[in-house]
Amino acid sequence: MKDYIEERAVEIANYIIETKATVRQAAKKFGISKSTVHKDCTDRLSQLNPGLACEVRQVLDVNKQERHIRGGLATREKYLHQH
Repeated sequence: MKDYIEERAVEIANYIIETKATVRQAAKKFGISKSTVHKDCTDRLSQLNPGLACEVRQVLDVNKQERHIRGGLATREKYLHQH
């Protein structure tokens, strides 16, 4: 694996842990795709730093559990602003 990919994976992981960011937010911040963020945080990071990978996994799992709630709130806001 190339050095810049390893550095990016660790940097993204630290960002997600510190800010409790979603995959989309991290992708936007670093200017890469959601799938790249996900691959960095799950596959690549588990080889580089298993402890950090576990911490990121916990944040991503919480985000996944809250996903349907966020979607409902966004839809509610959308329709409140239309009327």
